[in-house]
Amino acid sequence: MTPHTVAVLCATLLAAAGPAAGAPPPVRAAAPSPAVNYEAEHATIFHGTVDSDHAGFTGTGFVNSTNEIGSYVEWSMSVAGAASVTLAFRYANGGGADRPAAITVNGAAAGTVNFAATGDWTTWRTATVSTTPAAGTNTIRLTSTGANGMANLDSLTIDDGTAGTDWSVEMVRSTMARFTPSSIGGWGYPVGLYLLGQYAVYKRTGNPAYLTFVKSWVDRFVDSSGNIGQSFNNLDSMLAGRLLLILYAETGQVRYRTAATMIRNRLNTYPRTTDGGFWHATSDSRAWQLWSDGVFMAMPFLAEYGGIVGDSAYSWDEATRQLVVYASHLQQPNGLMKHAYDEKRAQSWADPATGLAPEYWCRAIGWFGMATVQILDIIPADHPRRAALIGIVRNLVRGFATYQDPATGRWFQVVDKGSRSDDWTETSCSSMYTYTIDLAVQRRYVGAGYQVSADRGYQGVLNRISLGSDGRTDLTDISIGTNVGDYGYYVGRTRATNDFHGLGAFLIMNEQMR
Repeated sequence: MTPHTVAVLCATLLAAAGPAAGAPPPVRAAAPSPAVNYEAEHATIFHGTVDSDHAGFTGTGFVNSTNEIGSYVEWSMSVAGAASVTLAFRYANGGGADRPAAITVNGAAAGTVNFAATGDWTTWRTATVSTTPAAGTNTIRLTSTGANGMANLDSLTIDDGTAGTDWSVEMVRSTMARFTPSSIGGWGYPVGLYLLGQYAVYKRTGNPAYLTFVKSWVDRFVDSSGNIGQSFNNLDSMLAGRLLLILYAETGQVRYRTAATMIRNRLNTYPRTTDGGFWHATSDSRAWQLWSDGVFMAMPFLAEYGGIVGDSAYSWDEATRQLVVYASHLQQPNGLMKHAYDEKRAQSWADPATGLAPEYWCRAIGWFGMATVQILDIIPADHPRRAALIGIVRNLVRGFATYQDPATGRWFQVVDKGSRSDDWTETSCSSMYTYTIDLAVQRRYVGAGYQVSADRGYQGVLNRISLGSDGRTDLTDISIGTNVGDYGYYVGRTRATNDFHGLGAFLIMNEQMR
């Protein structure tokens, strides 16, 4: 197995192999700190303006409060559990005199902070105070107590003492402590996604236990001759085929290639819509349907198969064709993807005129975004559909930035309806969107201005991971597996902790953002 073969896998999982040949060099900004950062310009502001006329600020600006008692800046934050945290306010005070402010948490007094003079308005300092917020959502308000108002405020950073934690390593350690390769679950896409993420951590750390775990799980299903007991009658069952390619690249054992070829050959007879899109599944309830989820389940596998095993002319043409066909039905003018399309208009959720599902379900769109940027990392720079895929990515990123929650940096379960009180920010899709935006900026598919969305998304997801009382990681607010439905169905889905959809997406994102 050549080093290039292994590099193909690395590129698609964590972009470690760099851009495809001929692509521009990366421009990705440095990853943000694991401490959770809230830019002041996204807070609630009373008697103040967002300005950008003094250099050195982060984000898109800073808050210049009115020179009076009572002006304030208010942030909303979430914490996993009640514990002491450090609030660090980044500020500049070129006025010469100190500028004091009072801090309240959920309306209760929580101390004061004195913004001492910094010499000029382009010299930024940090003032800190410790407090113990409640578990869940908290409101932090900083109010001027002097006639000169507050200093110019750039950001609030909240540190619970775990800043610097390698959350990828901690998550893999915790998951391997909770499960063995035999108990983690059967052949399927959620566990497959998680193990793809674990493999990405293995590539960075070199810890052999991580790869051994992946191999032991796969070996439950693949015998010595490469037989695997799957019919592959749905796209979901194909995602874990990427682990077969990984193990073929890592070990050179032909049985893994043989098993992977079963999936590749199944596509020869797999049913399609009239314009060539692979059905989500062959069952009656999924026939003639394209789901945004489906492309990640099979197309990165197919593209990787072309680069690792061979047959690249077909594999790259088919993988890119599927993305274009799916997007032609599902991607809307706002950049987002409807969850599904029914060519026959037979399903109750299908619009009689368009065949489209009614809602933008967040994780379905996340799957599509990840699939597209990963396949762009595989296909050659002169591939005839490359420009079309980049166009799809640009529209997606535009949509992601439009609907990102300004308060948390995450994205809502029903993406475009975050103003409704029962909608909620979901962690797996937020990881997927963050990964897609960041890689799109790095590859220069979109402008560098979108980096702020990736960084805020990253911080928002980090705010959903913590160490529990058992010393293991907990990642919260992950939607369980989901079919196509209406608004009430999506927002009513269980908000799980440590669901594999979220764990896998987190690891892939975190390895990209580190």
